[in-house]
Formats: sequence, structure tokens, C-alpha cells
Amino acid sequence: MIKEAKATLKETFGYDTFRPLQEDIIDQALKRKDALVIMPTGGGKSLCYQIPALLFDGLTVVVSPLISLMKDQVEQLREYDINAVHLNSSLSPEAYGYNRRQVLQGKAKLLYIAPETLLMDKTKDLLKDIKVELFAVDEAHCISEWGHDFRPDYRQLAEVRKELFPDATCMALTATATPRVRKDIMRTLEFGESEEFIASFDRPNLFLKIADKDDPTNQVLDFLYTRKNQSGIIYCTSRRQVDELYQELDDEGYSVKPYHAGLSDRDRAINQRKFIRDDIQIIVATIAFGMGINKPNVRFVMHYDMPQNIEQYYQQIGRAGRDGLRSDCVMLFSYADTQKIKYFINKKEGQEKEIAEKHLDDLLKFIESKKCRRVPLMKYFGEEYPKDECGMCDNCLSKDEDVEDFTLQAKKLLTCVKELEEGYGKTQVINVLRGSKAKKVLELEHDKLDSYGSGKEWSKDQWEQLSRMLVRQDYLSKGEYAVLQLEDKADAVLKGDENVYGTLDRTSTMLSDEEASRVATEVEASYDENLFEILRKERKKMADEKGIPPYTIFPDTTLMEMAYYFPKDKEHLLPLYGVGDVKLKKYGSAFIGIIKKYTSEHGIEAKEETLQEKAEELENVELHQKIGKAFNDGQRIEHLAEEHGVKEVTILNHLKDYLNEGNDLRLDGITEATSLSLRQQDEIIKIFDEKGSHMLKVVYDRMNKKIGYDQIRIMQLYYMANEKNG
Repeated sequence: MIKEAKATLKETFGYDTFRPLQEDIIDQALKRKDALVIMPTGGGKSLCYQIPALLFDGLTVVVSPLISLMKDQVEQLREYDINAVHLNSSLSPEAYGYNRRQVLQGKAKLLYIAPETLLMDKTKDLLKDIKVELFAVDEAHCISEWGHDFRPDYRQLAEVRKELFPDATCMALTATATPRVRKDIMRTLEFGESEEFIASFDRPNLFLKIADKDDPTNQVLDFLYTRKNQSGIIYCTSRRQVDELYQELDDEGYSVKPYHAGLSDRDRAINQRKFIRDDIQIIVATIAFGMGINKPNVRFVMHYDMPQNIEQYYQQIGRAGRDGLRSDCVMLFSYADTQKIKYFINKKEGQEKEIAEKHLDDLLKFIESKKCRRVPLMKYFGEEYPKDECGMCDNCLSKDEDVEDFTLQAKKLLTCVKELEEGYGKTQVINVLRGSKAKKVLELEHDKLDSYGSGKEWSKDQWEQLSRMLVRQDYLSKGEYAVLQLEDKADAVLKGDENVYGTLDRTSTMLSDEEASRVATEVEASYDENLFEILRKERKKMADEKGIPPYTIFPDTTLMEMAYYFPKDKEHLLPLYGVGDVKLKKYGSAFIGIIKKYTSEHGIEAKEETLQEKAEELENVELHQKIGKAFNDGQRIEHLAEEHGVKEVTILNHLKDYLNEGNDLRLDGITEATSLSLRQQDEIIKIFDEKGSHMLKVVYDRMNKKIGYDQIRIMQLYYMANEKNG
């Protein structure tokens, strides 16, 4: 049946290949065997039970702890023309009755249900005569008292399974489970040792940074300055902090809403829906927000306050970058936050207190570590990170901040504040500096001031950042109604006796071109941004008309590929990420129409050859396996390239894929493909030992740019194969 599963993956969901472990887990379910699935957020857990659900004749029951998660999953499945329903307290009596009938009549393929609803007598009556083939327990860490989100209702699921559907295959899924929690889940659900599937906890597209918490509101503003129009979540510990930060960001003009338990159910639901549907960009929230949020284009998660434990941290950053694109995760940390957490821990007793203390201790070790962030993070979940450096965290890229001399600009800004008699906020100050013709500037005759137009060389954003830096360094303060006022320190600058040094954006996580290339694909780096925006607006309009989140039509990744390949007819959409037969029929014509119009107006040709190559590659998804076997049977790399009519680098990529799937490669066949001397080979191996096998540019530079990337790639493959052989 795995062949049918692969066909369903492409034809229904529009994905070309399974992610790591998905195929094994689905195969396990199709063989009617139980499975515990540990897979990071965004790793593709849902497909592990959704595909078997479509291939089984009977019903699949999915236990999920949150109403928002169920609703989101059901909406997505209906976009694929899959009949999925949910039962929970949010439904009207009419909707509840309709969904029950769908189950009773055998029309629903998946039923999403909360644990407390499943435990009700009326639900048990509904399901007692239904053929349930798969019982999926999502967020399964809630079963364990050692988990960070224990729920007593989850503990009863094992009994419900025995009582209602003893013959159903059971699949328990979670993104966050330590070895101890995993054992607890398996013991409760009575799984065998061999029924555990653990994907890597590494999310390589997430940039991890921990910054000293110092004037946090301004740090948030600095951070957001470099992320215009990006979707993100900012976590705070208290409701009061959420409200204060939300108000600050709203006053600054950001598209933002709050979320915490103090809001009404209705307000929370509205704010969450606005975020999911791209009506707002930013949510400021307590931990009450986020479980099960499946929004793929969250570009950053920021912790204004430190979380309570590593599981919570990992789960929350896991809401970023689910589409695989680079996303930033920044935590602001101070030891004062630690004292707050200890205060609440001291109110606990017995084992509960012991668990909380251990969680805090592990989190502090992670925060204070000076080595690659992924090493302690993954070790916590029982996984050894295979490299010394990830190249995607603050510790791996640590360097002194670029402190610059801003004396000239600071003097201009302080002079302007003085000329305005310390009676205006930053907007008016900046408008005067930049020579604005704004009504308020002209009416108040501020265009007559000496400062007027003296700062045209800088953008509004740069002046905003400098004003925040001067407040941080006590040259300025904010008075009533946020007017800027001079502090005593400003006099020395105005007299020319003191220079001003600093860094405008202290939480910047931007990477150099070389570093960014480690996570940016060719498509991500080179798509047409204008066309992408036009497609994004059309997607939003369609989604609003249907009352669904935009990403359920197509994720950003699909729109990026459209804006890179410029396909000119519907058939050319099929090789693109996330485009299956169902969505091609629903949306293909609309998007092709926009692309055709845009390419015609701008004289752009479709990348037909590249698209054809992509399509052929998809038809031969297992080509790397044939090439790997042929290579191990004695065929040389140059002969394989000739036979398949491709460059040698393509064969190397196929061999790398073959190796990454867990296969061995013969080492002698790799070294015979290189023209490098033994001395040069050894030098490159030493660089890989020091920096990691992904650092091709470092090797190129260290070898004085005299050895081409083709030769370095051969040595990279040799190094990886040799490491695997151990």
C-alpha cells in the first residue's frame, strides 16, 4: 500500500517526496501496527495519520487538545476535498448535529475531537458501532506527568481505546518529548519497544539567538525595524505585559493584536483568526497562544520574557518557519526573570516542585552555554547534534557588535529637539530633520528652524533607531505624551566635547551572503518579489471570499516558485511545491492568468527548461537510488554522468541523497573521481574536520581559490561517506 500512499502524497497534497521518517511511519500504520511519533513542529506529523486515513475504509479519530487546531486542520483538509469534521463545544447545535450525521453515515474520513468530548457518554454512544481503523493522539506529551503540559483527560485515553475501538491501530504524536516522557507515553498506551519513530529535533532553518534583556521594549522595536511586513509572535509571561507591549507596538503603527486568558473567548478567537488569515502581522501573547497553530509563514518568534522550560521554548520557536524558509527566534534574557519563575516554583510541592526546578536548571544551562545552541538543545531531547557548529545561532556567529560613531547625526537630532523646545515627539523631530512638507511642520513654521532639512541623508527609520539609541544611552528621555527631552549628558555633545558611539540595532540577526546561502535556496534568493506580492494579494482575496486562511490555498513556498519559474500554463504548475490535482483544478487558472499578464507586461520568459528538468526529476524521484546502486556496483562517476546525460555535479548530488537515506558508498570510487593530490585531499579533510562538511566556501578561500568547487564537492562526498562508515 505504500505505493498508493506515495500517489496520494502527490495527487492529493501536491508534495513530491516524503520528509524523513514519514514513509516509515505511514508504512507502520498501513501494516496495522502502533507507533509513537516524535517529530519537530513543522516536520509533517499530520500527514503521518492523514494519508493512512484516506487509504483505510473506516474512520480515523484524531484526539486534539485545542479547538483552534481542530478547526484549522479541518479547513485545510476540506481544501483538498477531504471530508473531515470536528466535535467540540464551539459548534452550534446545528453544526454539531450535521457533523455527527457525517460520522454515522460513514461519509467522514477523519473525526477531530477533544479528549474531554471523547470521554462523554454521548460520544461513546456515537462511536460504539462505527468502524474506527486508526486512533491518532496528537500532542501526546499531555499524557505524561513529566511533560510540560500534562492533562489528566489524556491519561484516560488508553482505557477509552480499549473500550471503544480495541482493534484500531494507535498512533501517538508529539513534537516535544524527552526520553523519560516517551517511556511514559509508551507505557500508558501499552506500545512495544519497536514502535518508536524519532525524527531529528533539529530545525536547520531557525536562527537561534539569546540577547541580554536591557530596555526590552526598545529592543523589540529595534528587532521589528528590520522585519517590515513579516508575520511573527512575541511571547510575554503576564497578561499585563502583553497589554503594555501591544499598546506600545500599536502606537508605533504596527499591525498587531494581543492574546491572553484575560480576554473574552470571542476576542481571543477574533485576534487569532486575524493572525492566521494575515489580517494582522504580529500577535503579542502569553503561553495561552499557539498550540496547534499551523500558520507556515511565521517569520519570527520572540520571547520578551524567558519561558519556563526547554519544552515550552522549543514548542514556541517551532511555530516559526514551518514552510522551511529562514526564520528568527530571539529570546531576551535577564536573571530577574529567573527570580520570577523561582517564586512560582517555590509555591509548588513534592514531585511537581522537583520537576519544575529541574526544568529551570536545564533551561539556564541552555541559555548560558557558549557553544553551538543546537548541541545542548538537542541533547535535552536525547539526540546528539552531529556538528560542532550549526552556522545558524548567535554563538556560532558570535562577533563583536559593530560599534559606530554617530556623533554628527546625534548632534543634529539633539539640536532639533532643543530648537523645538523639548515639546514634541520623535515624529515631528524626524519630519523637521528630513525637511518634510507635512501639514503640522508648515503650520507651526518649523520649516523656518535651522535644523529643518539638516538630516535628509538618513531615512525616517534610521532617525527612529538613533532616537531610541540616544534614549538608551541617557542623552534623551521621553516625557509626558512621549515628547523628547534633553538630559544633562546631551550638553557635552551639543558643545562638541563628547562623541556618541553605539549600535543602532542590537538584536540584528541578519546574515552575510555566505551565511544566508546555507539556508536560502536558489528560489528563495532569486524569486520576483513584485510578482510574489501580486500573487499574495490575490491569494488573500480568494481566502477572504471563502473564509479560510490564505496558506490553505497555497503556502508562500508555492508562490515563490511561481514567481521564480513563471509557468505559462496549468500543467507547468504541477511540478511546483504544494500543487496537486485538486488545487490545480481549483486555483490553477486564476494564478496562471496573473503570471501571464505580469510576464507579458515585463517581457519575462518562462523558465521552461528548468521547469521541464524539475518535472522529469519528479518522475524519477528514485533515480538517486539507481545511481547509488550502480556506483556501488563499480560504475564510475564520469560514466554515470555520460549515461544519464547530466553533469558530474548532478551525479554527486544523487549520491549525496543516496548517502543521506542511510546507504553506504564505496570510498575508492569517490577518490578516483578527483584530480587532487593526496596532500591537497588531506588539507581539505582537515578543514572539514575543523569547520564541518557544509563549509565549501571556507575550503575554497583556505585553498587560495585555486581549487574549483567541483573538486571540493567530490571531497565533501568522500568526507560524508567516510564519516558514515565510521
